[in-house]
Amino acid sequence: MLSTATQAPQGRMTITAHLRELRNRLSKAIGAILVTTVIAGLFYKQLIDFVIDPLPGCDPATGRATGTERCGIVSTNGLLSPFTLALKVSLTAGLIGASPVWLYQLWAFLAPGLHRTEKKYTLGFLAAGIPLFLVGASVAYAILPTTARVLISFTPDQATNILPIDDFLDLATRAVVVFGLAFELPLVLVMLNFAGIVSARRMAGWWRHMIIGVTVFAAIATPSSDPLTMLALAVPVIALYLLACAVARLNDRRRARKTPDALDPDEPSTLPEPEPESKSESKSHEYSH
Repeated sequence: MLSTATQAPQGRMTITAHLRELRNRLSKAIGAILVTTVIAGLFYKQLIDFVIDPLPGCDPATGRATGTERCGIVSTNGLLSPFTLALKVSLTAGLIGASPVWLYQLWAFLAPGLHRTEKKYTLGFLAAGIPLFLVGASVAYAILPTTARVLISFTPDQATNILPIDDFLDLATRAVVVFGLAFELPLVLVMLNFAGIVSARRMAGWWRHMIIGVTVFAAIATPSSDPLTMLALAVPVIALYLLACAVARLNDRRRARKTPDALDPDEPSTLPEPEPESKSESKSHEYSH
């Protein structure tokens, strides 16, 4: 809590107090990321093994696959590559592990400017956003083996695929971020509905465009051309979109019962028609001319 000395006469925070508050929030967020990064650095080998586990690597002794599928030789290039890889894996794990802390610090910095009901809604959205992102990241990691096998299958028969761990880590990180953010799309629609910007009826009217858009986005964003990978992203997002429409409809009904005279955001506004002038008023206008 800030002291009253840092408050403006109107009860609002001064610019200096805002900057001090921002510095404190950033310090806590960065401190949490550093702590989790250091802890993750102690287990960087286990984390690297966890990341490259979906790769269909060849047998180190024979250089061939243990089964009938194609494989690749997992490698690191350069003298500093293992150290850079350890830092990258540790920092990524630190950002994910500290996400509840820095997301809360972001909300705590914005909360003083919100109303009481808005604070309640933002806490609910924050509580739902973190699990949705983690679920999307889990789905991305679950389909990485299929993605890796499909991409390696394009290797010519007379060639051996060299798989740098750095490249696969970038691919896995991009897939995790894309899937995590895609799972946040229905939550954004619900937020717009709670803010009174978009109604449930309009959201439901987008279903054709939404299905086509999500399918095209999944085809472009997924790192392979495998239809199973595309469906693994498109189907859950479409299901969450339908769930968001249902939540928005319930919220619209609750809002209509609470405030029956509230304006529908989809209804065009109408201007009242001018009342006709009386005969006495019209005669006065004629005399004035």
